[in-house]
Amino acid sequence: MHSAVRPQATYDRSMQVLTRIQDSGLVSKTGIMVGIGETDEEVLVMLADIREKSKTEIITIGQYLQPSRNHLPIDRWVHPDQFAVYKEKGLELGFRVVESGPLVRSSYHAEEQVREFKLKQNAE
Repeated sequence: MHSAVRPQATYDRSMQVLTRIQDSGLVSKTGIMVGIGETDEEVLVMLADIREKSKTEIITIGQYLQPSRNHLPIDRWVHPDQFAVYKEKGLELGFRVVESGPLVRSSYHAEEQVREFKLKQNAE
């Protein structure tokens, strides 16, 4: 599915970039959009994969919205309760900050995410 959405990129390369960022000592953040043909189980597997392979600290999960008729159509509308499940699972996996909801975008409350991350980091 990754190649249909982002044909110029590969999943492995994206994971390598996240890993390099984290390995360099910087805080890594990534985001995923749902509602383009994936199952809830695939989202949960991807969350585990991202966390395990790259140790990414911050993740955003939002509903895909078709920008124009020339873009991929929306496959499904993810219920807000399912976004809550994604958030709970992300936190269980060790992400320090998880923003998950239908209108969440990659920059969603970015300043607050950094503050929350720093608070959690300082608490350790």
